[in-house]
Amino acid sequence: MVIRLARIDDRLIHGQVATAWTKMTNINRIIVVSDEVAKDPFRTVLLKEAAPPGIRANVVTIEKMLQIRDYSLFSEQAILLLFTNPQDVVRVVQGGLSLSSVNIGGMRFQVGKHMLTNYVSIDEKDRQAFYDLHSRGIELELRKVPTDRKLSLIDLLEKEKK
Repeated sequence: MVIRLARIDDRLIHGQVATAWTKMTNINRIIVVSDEVAKDPFRTVLLKEAAPPGIRANVVTIEKMLQIRDYSLFSEQAILLLFTNPQDVVRVVQGGLSLSSVNIGGMRFQVGKHMLTNYVSIDEKDRQAFYDLHSRGIELELRKVPTDRKLSLIDLLEKEKK
């Protein structure tokens, strides 16, 4: 399995992912990794239908992702992993999935969260998950679209402490 991009974006498969990110990464499969989304058959069908032509989409639980990561079926696949939150990324990394970088592209504002940027809102659980990933040597970069300048999420978190 060749993971071309791991991205946190609670919108999952949408215009930016379906056009800009799939072209930039030259992938042929999108895997949405989320226990919550995988339990929702309606949402699963909608996400599979939202994939651009020629790109297969799957929605799997975290446990299933860890089971399939070494399947020969995926050995030649160029994959974009999509997550809704950083806690799920921590769980797959703890389970043995190797990631060198995670793109953070959108985490909407909700009660109990504060805006870090105009497209990323976090709470303390998110902050702790990001620091966990950072401590494992995983790059955490903010970009909505591939042409945006990369911003370091950790740099923003550190500035926020001051």
